[in-house]
Amino acid sequence: MEIKAAEVMKLRHATNAGMMDCKNALIEAEGDFDKAVDIIRKKGLVVASKRADREAKEGCVLAVAEGKKGVMVSLNCETDFVAKNENFINFTRQILDCALANMPADKEALLALNIEGRSIADQIAEQTGVIGEKLELAYYGKVEAEATVAYIHPGNKLATVIGFNKEADNQVKRDVAMQAAAMAPVSIDKDDVPADIVAHELEIGKEKAREEGKPENMLEKIAQGRLNKFFQEATLLNQAFVKEPKETVKTYIQSHDKDLTVTSFIRFTLND
Repeated sequence: MEIKAAEVMKLRHATNAGMMDCKNALIEAEGDFDKAVDIIRKKGLVVASKRADREAKEGCVLAVAEGKKGVMVSLNCETDFVAKNENFINFTRQILDCALANMPADKEALLALNIEGRSIADQIAEQTGVIGEKLELAYYGKVEAEATVAYIHPGNKLATVIGFNKEADNQVKRDVAMQAAAMAPVSIDKDDVPADIVAHELEIGKEKAREEGKPENMLEKIAQGRLNKFFQEATLLNQAFVKEPKETVKTYIQSHDKDLTVTSFIRFTLND
């Protein structure tokens, strides 16, 4: 039967599948548009299952903040070529917007949400077939606070979302978000550093001092000093402020508002 170009284009627009895939689906469906859509979708799910063992190391990391909430997602793929594709980025943005609107508890809950009547999990599987690469929702995180800000580093490979205890100047919020992106803190303040990390750093400090030939009775004190240096380098509020290294992030924030502080943050990069 004859398949009109307009129908092929309509199916391509609806599914993002290739032109020949759309034409073949319409032929198989004998011109029935809805059946052709189902054929494309089923093909996508089959391809997705075949690609399940492939690695998805490239991708798109996006974040958004609005009022008292902020979210971040990373949709991964296999190649940088796909990661830079506008359709792929727009699909990631759809997932991001859905996350912001619903604030699901975790990644599994996000995958179960619907966009235009279909679950995100199903749509990712379908897009795997359309694009021809394994796609995977690698990360989802959220922040809820009195004020929030999001920062996406150019290239969509790294993003941060910061929560504050009160509303603040937009430039201050953005500076803190960029600081977290650049310096990769492990926590907000030293009291928030996980106990296992503290113990690990102390052990490393003692071992280094021992290798340097320091007296055994001085190892604990030396290790504690090195731990304090670790806190200065790895905790957001105690880091040197990248725009003015003579002051810390905490003093920079409080120079604008003495009552302002960071209450939460998330950071994700494709290298994580």
